Amino acid sequence: MDQQFWDDRYGTKDRLWSGAPNGVLVVEAADLPPGQALDLGCGEGADALWLAGRGWLVTAVDISQVALERAAAMAGDAKVSWTQADLTTFTPPAGSFDLVSALYFPLPRTADKALDRLLAAVAPGGTLLVGSHDLADVPPHGEFDPHDFYQPDEIAERLDDTWTVLVKETRPRVSAAPPGTEHVNDVVLKARKKV
Repeated sequence: MDQQFWDDRYGTKDRLWSGAPNGVLVVEAADLPPGQALDLGCGEGADALWLAGRGWLVTAVDISQVALERAAAMAGDAKVSWTQADLTTFTPPAGSFDLVSALYFPLPRTADKALDRLLAAVAPGGTLLVGSHDLADVPPHGEFDPHDFYQPDEIAERLDDTWTVLVKETRPRVSAAPPGTEHVNDVVLKARKKV
């Protein structure tokens, strides 16, 4: 699932995703005061643009240059910094973000150091938001095995006593799953870094 894989996938359609922000983000971030946000695996930019529209200064990172070009074309004058990077090697500035959002973002379990860097990017008082498909809804897939990637519960287990877990649950999706998929439930982790 390297840059070529994702560039090719985005290249198959004019728009791969709905263009609407993820329901998990809308529900969990609507009441957060705006600040600096890091949107990991931003794709075509719907979440980043929603955050920017609410006053956030957003760094949106994706491995696909095709997705980022598409997102930038939709952005207008939104305050978003579009960044092409492989998140398994990307090092965001530590303690810099009031919100780090990783929604439906496949981080391989072999990328322990990458996960540590992403957790370290959350500022004191900041929020970590992770959302994933419930693996019970995910049929076997030829391109990758979803069990090879960190799940929100596993990330919660990595949080030490400098974190407060606010949400850790499986719940029905807020918005409909993409056509052709059967994702009816989300697994959500929301945690706040203590000051």
